[in-house]
Amino acid sequence: MPKKKGNIPRSKAFTSKMALNCVQLTPDGRQRLNLSFKALDAVPACIQSLCRVDELILSRNLIISLPDFIHDFINIQVLDLHSNYLEQIPPSLGLLKNLVILNLCNNRLTQVPKELGLLQNLQMLYMGLNRLQMLPTAIGNLKELVYIGLSDNKFASVPKCLAQLQKLEKVNLDRNPFPPPPGEKKVEIPRKFHLAHACDLCENCLNNCRTDRRKLVEATQIKEPTTGHVA
Repeated sequence: MPKKKGNIPRSKAFTSKMALNCVQLTPDGRQRLNLSFKALDAVPACIQSLCRVDELILSRNLIISLPDFIHDFINIQVLDLHSNYLEQIPPSLGLLKNLVILNLCNNRLTQVPKELGLLQNLQMLYMGLNRLQMLPTAIGNLKELVYIGLSDNKFASVPKCLAQLQKLEKVNLDRNPFPPPPGEKKVEIPRKFHLAHACDLCENCLNNCRTDRRKLVEATQIKEPTTGHVA
């Protein structure tokens, strides 16, 4: 669920020992630094000593911005930042050449940097539940991308750069404000209704009411247009 506007609570101090206790070993033998649900309002500087991990999970926190040292995590293949308060992404994120999965869902992003196009190994890019209206053309350089999630944003049309993604298999553009197709009539619902029992109407009026009701039901059952291949 999108977060409500308002003051962001402050987090408690986070130590190197606490960070070390959050390092996990994945079933396939990779090291994951899992800092989700820690009420962090900033990425702790103490985690710099753990920059050789393979996955960095910072989801479901109160993080407003990313620090410059994020590019020190050159080995990470997974970076999960979903459900924070991020309003922008630093260009230095483009230096994480080994990234395969990047999750930026449920933040406050109005744009993303063109440097994301440098992530040549990226396969999964999640950016739903933000405030995006457009994507940089450089996103079309993500030649390994197979999925991109853009649902619940403010796109009025399908970003043209997606056509350049040769390996793209799925796009999620659900619940964006796309305009209706040309020629589609807007269904207008009468503002006032007069209620009456069927027994109080003559046969002619009763037939007219039934006809109007059938037309209204048919009009309101017009299917919404599809927006391409979505997840």
